[in-house]
Amino acid sequence: MNEQAHVLIVDDEKNYLLVLQAVLEDAGYKTTALNDPETVLPFLEESEVDIIITDMKMPRLSGQEILEHVKRDYSHIPVLIMTAFGSIEGAVEAMRCGAFDYITKPFSNDELLLAVQNAGILARAHRRYRLLQENLENRFGINQIIGHSKATHDLLSMVERAAPAKSTVLIYGESGTGKELIAKAIHFASPRAKAPFISVNCMALNPGVLESELFGHEKGSFTGAVAMRRGRFELADGGTLFLDEIGELSPELQVKLLRVLQERKFERVGGNEEIEVDIRIVTATNKNLEKEVEEGRFREDLYYRLNVVHIEVPPLRERREDIPLLATHFAQKYATENDVPPRAFSPEAMDYLTAYEWPGNIRQLENVVERCMVLAGGEMVNVTDLPADLRDEETQYKSAVDLLPVELDLADALEKIEAAVIRRALVRADFVQVKAAELLGISKSLLQYKLRKYKIAGH
Repeated sequence: MNEQAHVLIVDDEKNYLLVLQAVLEDAGYKTTALNDPETVLPFLEESEVDIIITDMKMPRLSGQEILEHVKRDYSHIPVLIMTAFGSIEGAVEAMRCGAFDYITKPFSNDELLLAVQNAGILARAHRRYRLLQENLENRFGINQIIGHSKATHDLLSMVERAAPAKSTVLIYGESGTGKELIAKAIHFASPRAKAPFISVNCMALNPGVLESELFGHEKGSFTGAVAMRRGRFELADGGTLFLDEIGELSPELQVKLLRVLQERKFERVGGNEEIEVDIRIVTATNKNLEKEVEEGRFREDLYYRLNVVHIEVPPLRERREDIPLLATHFAQKYATENDVPPRAFSPEAMDYLTAYEWPGNIRQLENVVERCMVLAGGEMVNVTDLPADLRDEETQYKSAVDLLPVELDLADALEKIEAAVIRRALVRADFVQVKAAELLGISKSLLQYKLRKYKIAGH
């Protein structure tokens, strides 16, 4: 690998600088030669460097000191140490301090080029990793939480305040609201952003498999354990462990998780060695954990450990102003993925999208938009292109009723339905109250009374 890799050469002996430059440039590398070691750090602040080759013994600033600065501030740059044949001990010490390799003086050209080539492979891997990390941060950062409703602004504010802390986070929301996206946004806005984000769905695995998945296992600890395996806690060390559907955790695993939260230590399945980890735990659930605690299915002490920072993700029906933005975002995404022209939704079709109750929340909306991008025949998505259940008024009312708690009394149910109908009218009227009142067949003053009564934003 050279791919015009930039090699910085540092040596107080000008003859060695000239030789190194000539050999590396003949091999296709871009080089910069510095005769004064004290100019290295200012140069690194201004320039992109892939590999550093530095002599060990130099006046004013040694190669060892340059290595220490680079490992602290530019840890992605591999450093090659040059040393005289009689000073191998110093080179070994430099390797212990993080040098990629060492080259003895006098060196052969082949030896030099092989060492630089290997360092270049590492530099390229670091570069790709940094690009991948930047892509992940762009894809899952706070800016990917789409919406301009008050509910979304409140959610973003909570994420921004929670991200820098070390405290555990419990995210509550219905299925399909984007709880994992919130967990990733917290991670990528935190000081742990460069470390791993590891996700586990506690409902997807049976308790025995989940225990091994979380804590790892030793070779021979159970049938089929043919080798030692690290668990998700170890893999997340330094970063964030996201436990989705935490309400499904078995009582035995609840005890083990509580111990990790208290002591930051655990043992692999079948092992005796205590492993210490530095992780932040973020959990999510669509269950009412307080009720689970009351009914004895979830440990109270674990609940309080997890629920230090509580974030509620609103259902889509409570942030209807965001639906046009989300629909447009998904339309662009799936038009690109399916290599079709992006299709806009007609005003009438968008009315149906914003009025629907969305029991499956954002995930359901995303699926509907993808279907429309693939199946709609014209340049615009019309009402007839929408799934039948979105177009059927009776189905919409039924879906709204199905979302109400079974034990709700009739008066409360009617109030909730009335509030939902008012919200839908506001959306269809573009939040113009006079127009919304006309759609509902009531006066503007009565509408304003209802908005205050039900605490609907925008009154």
